[in-house]
Order: sequence, then C-alpha cells, then structure tokens
Amino acid sequence: MLLQLFTALVFAGSFAAGLLGALTGLGGGVVLVPLLTIAFHVDIRYAIGASLISVIATSSGAAAAYVREGFSSIRIGMFLEVATTIGAIFGAFLATWMPTRALAILFGLVLLYSAWLSWQMSRRQEEVHHAVNPWSDRLRLSGSYPDREGREQPYTVDRIPAGFATMFGAGTLSGLLGIGSGAVKVLAMDQVMRIPFKVSTTTSNFMIGVTAAASAGIYLHRGYVDPGLAFPVMLGVLA
Repeated sequence: MLLQLFTALVFAGSFAAGLLGALTGLGGGVVLVPLLTIAFHVDIRYAIGASLISVIATSSGAAAAYVREGFSSIRIGMFLEVATTIGAIFGAFLATWMPTRALAILFGLVLLYSAWLSWQMSRRQEEVHHAVNPWSDRLRLSGSYPDREGREQPYTVDRIPAGFATMFGAGTLSGLLGIGSGAVKVLAMDQVMRIPFKVSTTTSNFMIGVTAAASAGIYLHRGYVDPGLAFPVMLGVLA
C-alpha cells in the first residue's frame, strides 16, 4: 500500500515537472530532483539518474509538436548538440568524483540562476535580430518561425563560436545534475546567438533529450538508475 502511494505521488509530481519543462524549455529536472530528494528523501544520485530518464521523455513528448509547428530548428539543434553531448559525458564522469554536498550546492545555484533567467525573459519583449554573419550562411543556421498571425519571421544566427562554447557548459551541467540545462541552452541561443526566444525554448526542448541520453548511459552503467523510481517518473513527465 505504501509503495503504491509512493508511486502515485511520484507520478503526480513528475507530471507537474514535465508540464513546466515543456512550457519553458528549461527541462523538468529543475523541479524533479529537489522534489525527489527533499520530499521523498531519495539519494541525490538516484534522483539525478531518474531525472535524466525523465528529461529524455520530456524532449520526446514536446519536441515532436514544436517541430511540426515550425518553431524548433533541427539544424541549429543538431549543430549545437555536438558541444552539449561532449559536455554531458564529461559532466557524468565528473559527478562520480564530486561529494553529494557539492552536488546539492551546485544544484541550488543553478536553480537560482534558472529563476533569475526566467524572470528576465518575462520582462522583455520579443525581438528579432537580423545580424549579418557569414558562418550562419555557410552552416545554413538561419531560418524563420511563425508569429501569432501565422506570418513567417526570419532570423539570423550570430556569435556562433561563443554559443557553441556555452553549450559545452550546458552539457556539463546536464551530466552533473541530471537536468536538461535548458536555462543555459536558452541563454546561449537567445542572449549570445541572438536567436528569437520562441525558437530558443523550443529548440532547447528538442536538444535536451539527446544531451540527457549521453550521460544517462553512464549513470545506468554505474547503477544509479533505479527502474522502480525511473518508471513512474518517466510516465508522469511524458504525460
């Protein structure tokens, strides 16, 4: 009976975390890991392992809809995934050497940063940048997205090397903390690369699943993915 109650509560919490992650592009892990560790007293490494599985589910569930509607840029996402995947593998290896207290402190700092970034984004208007960047043309990263009236708004990607380097940091945080690190991905695309916010958040959702999968295999190999915990988490987030 207690196990069934625990599973139901985890499912409900995961549903809320997945909804938040899909709406904001930040990934449900920023809610899920604190929920599992504080409310359910799950060891943080097992919480990170379950969160990585849930991040894959979040990306799989939301990304398909965003791609179909024309918001996500598959070309930008696949290009930047090179940096985030390398960072995720590095972060997953680094996490095994860090003490639990250090992981908890780092996670708290990332939560504060995510809250600040979300607040900053909500206070400014949508801007479309038309910078001239030869690398954007060579890599064919520029594109367009539909606005509220259904008209296509073109945009040009800028400062590609700086955004690529920031994505490596986002991947490292993903492997370390079991989050989609969507806050850092959105920062890199929106603030650094001057990609419109709607495209940044939706492309972030497309990317976080690949980033999480790169580090989830390492956590699984080291025994930090508990199927009894990860299964209701994954179903809740996907729903």
